[in-house]
Formats: sequence, C-alpha cells, structure tokens
Amino acid sequence: MRLLLLPGRLAVARLPGTAPLPAWADGTGLVSITRREGELSIVCADDRVPPEVRAERGWRALEVVGPIDFQVVGLMHGLTGPLARAGISVFAVATFDTDLLLVREATLRRAVEALREAGYHIDETPGA
Repeated sequence: MRLLLLPGRLAVARLPGTAPLPAWADGTGLVSITRREGELSIVCADDRVPPEVRAERGWRALEVVGPIDFQVVGLMHGLTGPLARAGISVFAVATFDTDLLLVREATLRRAVEALREAGYHIDETPGA
C-alpha cells in the first residue's frame, strides 16, 4: 500500500454546531468539513484559519493512494497500529475514494519511519 505525504500545514478548527460555513474554510488543498450536533469541524490549510478561531494547528497529511474499495477491512487499523506503538497520535479523515491520516508536524518524521518499518511505501511530494 502506498501513501502520499501532502504538502503544506493543516489546522483542525472547531466552531459551534450552528455556525455557518465560513468563507475561509474553502480553497486549494485538503478541505474536510464535518458538522454534527454541537460542533462544526473544519480541516484546511493552517494559514487560512483566522487567529481568533479555536484550532489545533501544525498538522501534516498522509493520504492513502486510492481509490479504496468500500469492502476493504482493517485499513485504518493497519495504519494506526504502527503509529500507536510509536506513541504518535492521529486525526483521521475519510473521503469517498480514500483515507487520510493527519499527524503533528513535530512527529511527522517518526510517523513516516514507523509506517515504512511496517511495510508501507510513502511518496513525498516536492516541497512536502
């Protein structure tokens, strides 16, 4: 299985569940918007999130090269297991075609090493 290290830093922002979608959320790169009762979570480029918005900043994304069939079982377990053993926390995002793991930029090198040791191939994009 191959993963692609996406360029750029990401933030995971939290707004009230009734908040409208902010204009700053949309743009190039990875954007994930999830609303549930009580919160609106937005993953997007770190530099687009205004400083007054509650956010966890400094994340990097590893994308599973897909598309992934919906019948695949245990994919996230296989990816998160080596990271958990290495003491690396993750924030997971899924789309229709693929899964992404966000890791803190400070733990990125350790995460890449742990995944490579577990047999995953990781492509690093230029500038990543």
